[in-house]
Amino acid sequence: MKVKSIVKLGTVASLATVLLAACGTSSSSSKAKDQTLHLMETSSLSSMDNAKATDIISGETLNNTGEGLLRFGKNSKTLPGLAKSYSKSKDGLTYTFNLRKSQWSNGEKVTAQDFVYSWQRTIAPKTGSQYAYLYADIKNANAIMKNKKPASALGVKKDGDYKLVVTLEHPVSYFPTLVAQQCFYPVNKKAVDKYGKKFATDAKHNVYNGPFKLTKWSGTSDDWTLTKNPKYWDAKVVKLQHVKYSAVKDPQTALSQYQSGKLDAIFLSGQQPKNYKNNKDFHSRVSSRITYVELNQRKDTMLKNKKARQALSMVINRQQYVNKVMQDGSKAATGIVSSGLAIRNGKDFSKTASVPSATSYNLDKAKTLWKQALKETGRKSYSITLLADDTPAGKSATEYIQSQWAKLDNFKVTNSNIPYKTRLSRSQNGQFEAVVSGWSADFPDPITDLSLFTTGNTYNNGRWSSKSYDKLIDEATTTNANKPSARWQNLVDAQKVMLKDQGIIPVYQTGMPQLMKSKVKGVVYFPVGANWDYSRAYIAK
Repeated sequence: MKVKSIVKLGTVASLATVLLAACGTSSSSSKAKDQTLHLMETSSLSSMDNAKATDIISGETLNNTGEGLLRFGKNSKTLPGLAKSYSKSKDGLTYTFNLRKSQWSNGEKVTAQDFVYSWQRTIAPKTGSQYAYLYADIKNANAIMKNKKPASALGVKKDGDYKLVVTLEHPVSYFPTLVAQQCFYPVNKKAVDKYGKKFATDAKHNVYNGPFKLTKWSGTSDDWTLTKNPKYWDAKVVKLQHVKYSAVKDPQTALSQYQSGKLDAIFLSGQQPKNYKNNKDFHSRVSSRITYVELNQRKDTMLKNKKARQALSMVINRQQYVNKVMQDGSKAATGIVSSGLAIRNGKDFSKTASVPSATSYNLDKAKTLWKQALKETGRKSYSITLLADDTPAGKSATEYIQSQWAKLDNFKVTNSNIPYKTRLSRSQNGQFEAVVSGWSADFPDPITDLSLFTTGNTYNNGRWSSKSYDKLIDEATTTNANKPSARWQNLVDAQKVMLKDQGIIPVYQTGMPQLMKSKVKGVVYFPVGANWDYSRAYIAK
């Protein structure tokens, strides 16, 4: 094999140390005696199975209790994980990862076979992983997902205990960022075999190889605890002894707990960001998350009608919503790809690939299109249920969208706000008419968002389908995979196809206003994926 490039991650790690040190250098004299970080989440923990977890809260917890070949750091840069170095063949088809020696929390060594087993487990159709599509670029993955080849045919193999060799179907420029995802983490087969159906359903039926291990979680509780993992290969840098999470849905309750010292960091909503924007603890985070409305286009002729979908989008005044209602730093969405995620030749993808009519407010045209849609589908009136989470953000979205859709003639909207886990299940099973969904980019490339809406993708809950869209995404990931300019244009054209057909209704890019105690140091936030890394954080005196 001719090696074109060798990436030595030690240099990157040194840079990471400098960046993190800027957050506050710790020493025994500067640290508080109690190294326990108290955090809030807006919903409870959903899953700890890296092959099946789909939400951001589970991702954040997995990111701090597990580790893959690489991991994300500040500004979404990839940092060393279990791979101390890796090489790429000249043709871009083969990656070889050299693993460091490390252990699971039960004392067993983490080996290349743990990655082989994990990846084959995730890609196997019987597992039902919604993230299996991220493996599509690996040799034989698509045939495996279609049950045409066994999972053992996947292009990944071990070369001894500490070398992992991955073969791709075609070059993938962003492949290193893919393996930083939780669904590419290793899995201990002995633990899966031992615990069976109970594996990863609570804290005790699992093993961990990351900075922390999950020590308290019943599987349904609204609170869970991470404890420092002494078996972690870099445990010496981990200062926190515990990270305690609590699901707090009411923003005023969260604020009260923050002010009383029960929480060290909270997310703000409603009028809170405006009231606390000058507070020394205030942080305005940039998120890669887009909130959008998905319409169930399986059978309903109204929702399958393009004019109806366009009307439902045009009647939403996004600028009014983010500026007057939310006031939390959120931005009006211009598509499914967030602003700042991908830049080429100084141009932001979100602007280049926008279709203004698809996300702009136009009440008169919306009313006209709606009347035409009613006539074309043989209706005099129409009613719909809008589904969303029972979180403050979910309730705010349904209330505002309902008020906007009510401007359309002979249209009745009923809101249904339900627990997060229930909403996820209903979305995935197609048990909705319209649903407020959200997607956070897993890695810094437009394909992380655009691939969701190809025909048959497990995350395409509304079942919108376009042959031209599928073709453009296919070209971007195969024919033009190694041609940056052509690939970029494929992706630009694909988003425009989706927006012109109003396959989904983008609403806003999520702001993440937060209060965090000044005594909390060294927390790393990155806009993509799981967002938070607490492995270098600590509590100062």
